[in-house]
Amino acid sequence: MKNLKENKFETIKVFLEVRMLKIFLLGIISGFPWVLIGSSLSLWLKEEGLSRSTIGWAGAIFAVYAINYLWAPLVDKLKIFWLTKKIGHRKSWIFLMQLFIGISLLIWSSINPEKNLFFIILIGLLIAIFSSTQDISIDALRIEQIKSNESNIMAAGASMAVMGWWTGFKIGGLVSLFISDYFEKLGFYNYWQITFIFLFFILMLLNFLLLTIEEKSKKLSNKNELNVLKNSKISIFGKKINFILLWIFETIITPIYDFFKKNGLSIGIGILAFLFLFKIGEAFLGRMSLIFYKEIGFTKSDIGIFSKGLGWVTTVLFTLIGGFLTVKIGLVRSIFIAGIFMAVTNLLFSLLFWTGKNYLIFSIAVILDDLAAAFATVAFVAFISVLVNRQYTATQYALLASIGTLGRTTLASSSGSLVDYLDGDWGLFFIITCLMVIPSLILIFFLKGKIKALN
Repeated sequence: MKNLKENKFETIKVFLEVRMLKIFLLGIISGFPWVLIGSSLSLWLKEEGLSRSTIGWAGAIFAVYAINYLWAPLVDKLKIFWLTKKIGHRKSWIFLMQLFIGISLLIWSSINPEKNLFFIILIGLLIAIFSSTQDISIDALRIEQIKSNESNIMAAGASMAVMGWWTGFKIGGLVSLFISDYFEKLGFYNYWQITFIFLFFILMLLNFLLLTIEEKSKKLSNKNELNVLKNSKISIFGKKINFILLWIFETIITPIYDFFKKNGLSIGIGILAFLFLFKIGEAFLGRMSLIFYKEIGFTKSDIGIFSKGLGWVTTVLFTLIGGFLTVKIGLVRSIFIAGIFMAVTNLLFSLLFWTGKNYLIFSIAVILDDLAAAFATVAFVAFISVLVNRQYTATQYALLASIGTLGRTTLASSSGSLVDYLDGDWGLFFIITCLMVIPSLILIFFLKGKIKALN
């Protein structure tokens, strides 16, 4: 009994470490841009009279997160001149991308959506590119806060990262909804543009806080890397091309090869398939949730209070609990439980549609859905983090995370079209999203004893 209590105390103690607070901040920085191209952009377009299908397909800009693996090696290796020397390799990339996102917000704040819809979507795409690029360094910096021999507390780090991400997403969304609703009620026709200016200053504050995080990763200097490649004895088509081929081999091919070498071809493909399928149902629901709330009669303030404010409290709380449970019961078991929970909670939104505007059902649905999403995300992030080889941290994590994002972004872009195809039958739509998790759970069941990183 004494040992059990001591173990629980040690587990809780991990969450109170300073590095966990830093991981939490990194999660906030990562989650905040999703407010801009998710909640804010969707409602902005909805209130401009665009169809569900159009809004859904506009969300295809999130697909950028699924292909950031393509330039992850560049982010992993390339230094940003003066900035890298001053604040560190990982932080320099995050800092620069944050500045670019801020500039994009200021451009949005000056655009008339009635005349510049294409330009609005284009700026949204740029925000997605900058955000997905910074995520490469954020994930690597997060993982590097935990030592390679501390795999037992990786779930704790994952839970803090997820908690931070949800804080950035939920609180950012709450602020944007309240600000836009406030200025709309005051009679400002450009209330969304005003909101983007406020969000710009929040973003700059986060960028300033980023500088408080110590970067511990030690990488070869560009000079040393160049010497390693130049000294290679492989000679095809001349030295310059040799250099390019070798760089591609070292930064792209080798990390992929390492992943399949470690797990085997069939198991590796199975892992990638699981990552692709696991959160598709959640993504379909999430892409259309705000549109659904508006259509059944909830105001932006209602959505802010329940979906963002209340949702943040429950998400943050259960992210901590989810991290604790994942540490205790293991990754695979956590994924199973989270997947089933995630599927069942989707049915509550069917009930909300059938009953109509009901604050009690709305609050219950939001709370339980956020609990399920938090638990699932903690297990998902921890699962990916365990699979990563520290030698290729940024590149491999970006690859695995991109596969997971690919399903959520590309397929979920058709969510609006699916609702339109169902003639606005939201009840049936949410039942379909419930069933989408089943294939991934079947996959992980057959893979559970074969993944080396989990044994």
